[in-house]
Amino acid sequence: MAGSSIRKAVAGALEDLTEKDFQKFCFHLLDRRDEPRVKRNRVEGKNFMEITDVLVNHFTEERAVLVTVDLLNQIGCCGVAKTLGEETAGRSSAAAEQHGKKDQHFVDKHRNDLIQRVSNVGPILDELLTKVIQQERYDAIRAVKPSQEQMREIYGVLLKAGTDAKDIFYNSLQKHEKCLLQDLQK
Repeated sequence: MAGSSIRKAVAGALEDLTEKDFQKFCFHLLDRRDEPRVKRNRVEGKNFMEITDVLVNHFTEERAVLVTVDLLNQIGCCGVAKTLGEETAGRSSAAAEQHGKKDQHFVDKHRNDLIQRVSNVGPILDELLTKVIQQERYDAIRAVKPSQEQMREIYGVLLKAGTDAKDIFYNSLQKHEKCLLQDLQK
């Protein structure tokens, strides 16, 4: 039941997009660097209902909401993203509990807020160097602009690195983004 309403909420968000924004959404979906990636033939020429099916079937219902909100924010449709997040908040949390994700790490719970609001990426990235990120990846992330894209790149590394890396990232956030963390913990 919750899954059906999550699917409807995602479809509703995509339906609310202008044709231009929907095309941008599809482009960004294909351009995602995080795994699992979506293949071009699953997206090109599809309508909002078909893209909803791709999102839910490819990522699971809970992750489909997170990916959709993230992509909507990337293309500047923050109002639609916020509405989708609010509509699915209770239901996606229930789905997470059913899948044993109650003890989600702080940096996973607040991924979208951290991506959008962390502005002091440089010192955080410096602390991740050698502990979590190798020099080549560090250089590539430093070259990316704006800070939101740098944060997405960092999350791509954290997803593969595990809990210890997330702990190092969290500790660095405590040093360099103290006020933001306090706000998110409320």
